[in-house]
Formats: sequence, C-alpha cells, structure tokens
Amino acid sequence: QLQLVESGGGLVQPGGSLRLSCAASGFTLDYYAIGWFRQAPGKEREGVSCISRTDGRTYYADSVKGRFTISRDNAKNTVYLQMNSLKPEDTAVYYCAAVPSPVQVMCVVMTTWYDYWGQGTQVTVSS
Repeated sequence: QLQLVESGGGLVQPGGSLRLSCAASGFTLDYYAIGWFRQAPGKEREGVSCISRTDGRTYYADSVKGRFTISRDNAKNTVYLQMNSLKPEDTAVYYCAAVPSPVQVMCVVMTTWYDYWGQGTQVTVSS
C-alpha cells in the first residue's frame, strides 16, 4: 500500500523554525516528484514547494522563498521541508504529495498533478 506520512508539525513562535518530514512507504521516492502544500482554515490548498525527481530542481512559492528549503534523502525515502523565520501567516495544515515523474520534468505545485497525498501535519505559528 502506497502511503505518505508527514511529521514534524507543531506550535512555534514567530521567527522560529520547524522541519517537516514526508516519509514514504510501499514505494520508492526516487521515481517521484514531491510537493508540499498547505491549507489554512477557510482557504484553498496552496502549493508551497516541490522537488523534481532526478536532478533535484526545486520550486518555491513567493510567500516562502528564502525561508523554506525542500530536500530529499532517497536513502531514507523521505523528503523534508525546512521552515525558517516562520510567520503567523504560515499557520496551516501542511501536506506532502507524490507523483511518478519522467526524468528531467520540472515539478509543479498544482494539486491536480499529484497522485498520492499524506494526511497532513498542523503547523501553528503564534506567540
């Protein structure tokens, strides 16, 4: 059974940091592009970042550029989202998603592009 499990969320003060993990089971992430999305109460799910399958090209939404870093550790079958300088507006449920991807195809942060989704992890930024 293909499964993605997010972890690492929690409550943090503004300016703080968190590292989210997205662990895959039942399949090998090497062949997949991975995206991170978030959804705040009353808002649509939005794309935050993604990392392509092979060459590791990345994309960041303007709202997180320079503060968030996505990375992958294929040996651990895990993708990470390092979040620094967190702001209250970063508060949301964060989801990772995966899609099998051809080599050299750049990832995108469109929800419809992804086949598999995790259950989400809550991130709350508040003093």
